[in-house]
Amino acid sequence: MLDKKVVELLNNQVNKEFYSAYLYLELSNFYEDKGLAGFANWYRVQAQEERAHAMLFYQYLHNNNEKVKLETIEKPDVELHTLLDPLHTGLKHEYYVTGLIHTLYDAAHSVKDFRTTQFLDWFVKEQGEEETKAHDLITRMELFGSDPKSLYMLDTELKARVYVEPSLVL
Repeated sequence: MLDKKVVELLNNQVNKEFYSAYLYLELSNFYEDKGLAGFANWYRVQAQEERAHAMLFYQYLHNNNEKVKLETIEKPDVELHTLLDPLHTGLKHEYYVTGLIHTLYDAAHSVKDFRTTQFLDWFVKEQGEEETKAHDLITRMELFGSDPKSLYMLDTELKARVYVEPSLVL
């Protein structure tokens, strides 16, 4: 049986991951409107990853005989004007999610819920990777984004990204 506070935080995380998917679809929409299909694809793949993360938390709760409480997912409230705005929004959001995961990990660890901390180990590592990818994309955009030919090449590269199902065993 999981600690009540840990269950609350796990449920919260399910909903935050679904919100993340919404946010990334909003960022994808921005790039679609700008004619940058590669950047749009990159964020669509991000959205798929976030939905998968939500389902991992969902399944973990069910595997531990806990009720999943789905909440209303709010519309992302972001202002996007420049081609860099979505990238900075994405990185800022990844930092936010990392904080949520750390809070959840700390709560599980404080009640010696080692099963949940082991489950969360994958997410801690994943967040580090997500922050690095988001930061690297900003760096590349700052370096190459003002040159149309380089922007085209970067967009073409991002168009090739495909979704890969996470291999976390519950």
